[in-house]
Amino acid sequence: MDPSELRYLEDENTPVMKTIKGATGGFVAGTIWGTIVATWHDVPRVERNVALPGLIRTLKMMGNYGMTFAAVTGVYIGVEQLLENYRMKRDSINGAVGGFVAGASVLGYKGEIYGGIFYSSFTNLL
Repeated sequence: MDPSELRYLEDENTPVMKTIKGATGGFVAGTIWGTIVATWHDVPRVERNVALPGLIRTLKMMGNYGMTFAAVTGVYIGVEQLLENYRMKRDSINGAVGGFVAGASVLGYKGEIYGGIFYSSFTNLL
C-alpha cells in the first residue's frame, strides 16, 4: 500500500470518527428495532382526519428508538474513547465507566432509574 494512502486509514481511527460510526450504527439498529416493536403493538383505528395513522405511529416509534440507540451508543463510545486516551490504557474499566455514563445520562433522562447500572454491567460482560 502506498504510504500516502495510509494517512486516510489513520484518520478513520480517531475517537471522533469511532463515536460517529458508533452513533450511526446505533441509529440504524434502533430504527430496525423500532420497526419490530411497532409491528407488535396494536394498529390504531382509522380516524377521519389522520391519513395513515399506522404508518405515522410506526415512523414515530422508529425515530424514537433510533435516536435513543444513537445517543446511548454515541455517549458510550465517546466516554470510552476519552478515558482510553486520558488513561493511556485499554481495559474493561473504560467500558464500565462508558456504559455507566451512557446508561445514567440517556436512560436516566428518559426516566429509567437503573439504566446506568444495567448498561454498565451489560457492556462489561461484552
